[in-house]
Amino acid sequence: MKIQDTRLLHSIEQEDLRSKAVKAVLDGTKQVEVAKNLGVTRQAVGKWMKTYREGGEKALKAKQRGRPKGGALLPWQAAQIVKTVVDHYPDQLNLPFYLWTREAVAQFMENRFGIQLSIWSVGRYLANWGFTPRRTVCHAFEKGPEEVGRWLKEEYPSIHKQAKREKARIFWGTIGNSYGRHGHMSVIPGIGQGFGCNMISAITNQGQLNFMVFKERFRFDVFREFLKRLAPQSKRKVFLIVDGHPVHCSTKIKNWAEKNVEHIHLFFLPGYIQVLNPDEMLNQDVNSNAVGRERARS
Repeated sequence: MKIQDTRLLHSIEQEDLRSKAVKAVLDGTKQVEVAKNLGVTRQAVGKWMKTYREGGEKALKAKQRGRPKGGALLPWQAAQIVKTVVDHYPDQLNLPFYLWTREAVAQFMENRFGIQLSIWSVGRYLANWGFTPRRTVCHAFEKGPEEVGRWLKEEYPSIHKQAKREKARIFWGTIGNSYGRHGHMSVIPGIGQGFGCNMISAITNQGQLNFMVFKERFRFDVFREFLKRLAPQSKRKVFLIVDGHPVHCSTKIKNWAEKNVEHIHLFFLPGYIQVLNPDEMLNQDVNSNAVGRERARS
């Protein structure tokens, strides 16, 4: 048997194993038992379930990863991807996603250009293009230590227990800015004109980032659209923790959330506690350690 045939057989066997594991868990078998029955680790089963929830059965199929076929993205390809992410939702392109993720962008690259990249490589491209929230962390522990301590010891543990009881997934949300070229540090090769856009995102404790790009001001209809897409994207009930932004706390959003409480539940951080939000930490890390240390290339 040729080496290529052996690799193909191994890929098919792995794909079949992943499908069996996911089906067993969906049928009600515990992940620990599934791992024992199939002779794999519990961590592997957990990873396959996460892949399935984010991309469905298609995401379980074996794919070649690593360096792209035919080299890196060309400038005109990068420009087309940027324009697509700014102007469209994934489901409008027949992708099995409601919000943009690294997996969604990777699948779009493969469908449009035949280029296959790891999600880590896609993440680096997205950061370089400016598709990362940019709000600065508010270091304000000293401004409300009692409130912070109470939230940490009482509120969040309660949210965590409730999420576990209702089999919900906890997300931390934020809004920020994403910029293109002309005076900003993120450069999209192939785009001659400057542009600006905004981003709203939500990140889980495990680092799963979902984001939506919009050009207008952050208003009720923008946040509502994001919420409507976040719940089906997660495939589970969503517990979304947000700060006290006026839109988050608006009567319209509260009324909408009450009508959709079976799919999504909003929780609010107390004042001056944004530093606890891991999505804000992501933003700060990008600003301080990545984008903030790059020289402008335009």
